Amino acid sequence: MAETRRSFLKKAAVVGTVAAAGSIAATASTGEASYSSNGVVVGKSPKKEILYKKTKAWDDFYRTAL
Repeated sequence: MAETRRSFLKKAAVVGTVAAAGSIAATASTGEASYSSNGVVVGKSPKKEILYKKTKAWDDFYRTAL
């Protein structure tokens, strides 16, 4: 019984490793950095992340929150 568990775990580890390597290869093949629409840069970019933009909505929120 312990041998069957051990062989199952070995097979599962091999299948998981192959699947992970395949998904990494698939995502790396695109070669493009993706950008989100809210101003935060995603990928290998030297640009500074913009986490906050001063808007009327944020001013209203801060006035009511404090």
